[in-house]
Amino acid sequence: MKYQTRRKAILLLEDGTIFHGKAVGGKEGKAFGEVCFNTGMTGYQEIFTDPSYFGQIMVTTNAHIGNYGANENEKEAETAQISGLVCKNFSYYQSRPSADETLEEFLDRSRLFAISDIDTRALVTYIRENGAMNAVITTQFEDMEALKKELAEVPDMNGLELASKVSTKEPYFFGDESASLRVAVLDIGVKKSILKHLSKRDVYCKVFPFNTSYAEMKSWEPHGYLLSNGPGDPQPLSGAIRVAKDIIEENKPLFGICLGHQVIALANGISTYKMHHGHRGINHPILNLETGKGEITSQNHGFSVSKEETEANEEVVVTHTHLNDQTVAGIRMKNKNCFSVQYHPEASPGPNDAHYLFDEFIHNMISEKNK
Repeated sequence: MKYQTRRKAILLLEDGTIFHGKAVGGKEGKAFGEVCFNTGMTGYQEIFTDPSYFGQIMVTTNAHIGNYGANENEKEAETAQISGLVCKNFSYYQSRPSADETLEEFLDRSRLFAISDIDTRALVTYIRENGAMNAVITTQFEDMEALKKELAEVPDMNGLELASKVSTKEPYFFGDESASLRVAVLDIGVKKSILKHLSKRDVYCKVFPFNTSYAEMKSWEPHGYLLSNGPGDPQPLSGAIRVAKDIIEENKPLFGICLGHQVIALANGISTYKMHHGHRGINHPILNLETGKGEITSQNHGFSVSKEETEANEEVVVTHTHLNDQTVAGIRMKNKNCFSVQYHPEASPGPNDAHYLFDEFIHNMISEKNK
């Protein structure tokens, strides 16, 4: 086996709990962030490159990570977005002919520190019981008191604005310029797969930085607007909330995904809250209250929308609920051309049950265009 002798490493949680493992590739390193876990059995590259995970240490529950390598076409951002990786067994060799490189090579290019040989079943159980919290993974733990002090200085995710860290700095275009529809995307952490889904539905996208005003987006004369997924707490995103209010006021077609869904809720005076340990995986069951049908969905969020306030809001109706804990998974405005979901309809990775939401957005834009 490669790297027979590897450096010892630990994961230290902010409550002082320690899990022991080994550094992937025998490398020295240290990484801080909020620890979270994803239950997906596949799609690790899409997960690692999802901007919604920025600032988080990812624990993978699948026992083997890296066995099919990495592929250029399966990344959601140009490089890894997670702050660190924790897994049980790391595969240094990949067995997929279409892979461009091994996962180790991908991690090295992304300058991402990873540790393996962790008892991930015990770690995930601990997080589920005690909640998400900040952590550090490191090979440098000789001075534990100094390490604990360093960890204590890491900002809490609650109240943390991270969209500015992952958003594009300049507007850019995606898709065919001659497409019949144009969508203005507010990038608060957008995944490439969302843009791909729109593009294959004859949509030309212009992606705007997180702090763009509605007036600037409107000047492009789009047929609809999309508020993307993204990392961090939605409440500090005052600019995005203002944009959502402006779009809603003019009753233009608006679709929100994940963080965008939370921003739309806040624009309607509905509060959000930090969840105990969040929803992250590709097999989360959703009930569509409008059709009565169930959906298996891909999810990645640590914040949620207040169910009580949503149900009490006269302008908003709950359209989807999470069947595991009855949290709000989708909303629609009663008298406005606006809807959103807490999960990821592009499902990269994940099942295709929610692709219809893109078609619904397209239908809304065509109806508005033909008025």
